[in-house]
Amino acid sequence: MIVWLNGTHGAGKTTTSALVQHLIPDSRVFDAEKVGETLMDIKPGLPSTNNFQHWPPWRPLVVETARRVLDYTGGTLGMPMTVLVEQYWREISAGLAEHAIAVRHFVLHADQDTLRRRIEGDTVLGPSSFRLEYLEPYAEAARTWLHAEAEVIDTTHLTPSQIALRIAESVKNG
Repeated sequence: MIVWLNGTHGAGKTTTSALVQHLIPDSRVFDAEKVGETLMDIKPGLPSTNNFQHWPPWRPLVVETARRVLDYTGGTLGMPMTVLVEQYWREISAGLAEHAIAVRHFVLHADQDTLRRRIEGDTVLGPSSFRLEYLEPYAEAARTWLHAEAEVIDTTHLTPSQIALRIAESVKNG
């Protein structure tokens, strides 16, 4: 099974995925951003883009990597990764379904002001204009399709531990 943590930057995906991993037996965390980083390292570079998710190889490589890891290890794979383009989510979820991999899709949500404060006050990554640029695309995706495709958890007033516990309990209860 895959526990996919979606949502925009500042929602708490990375922090929460590490905590969820400790709550779900036989689970691991796979950050699909690493697939994008591998594609960014190709020399000469792939066609210019502002987001590696726009490269067509990224989506099937995420599916194939997740499938291979699960075939090798079994268990549950936690995947903290923002996917805001509906077509990309459909490609990934369909690819996983073709391999009979169950996906529990969660969106970690917070209001725009909270997300902005978290991004601007991030002491690990520091403030990031790149991360701030995704606030409006996230809001649009949330309004039009994303929240209908997932279990939405409002993280505005929750700690990462509380979020992780909700996700782990939801997964355990089916």
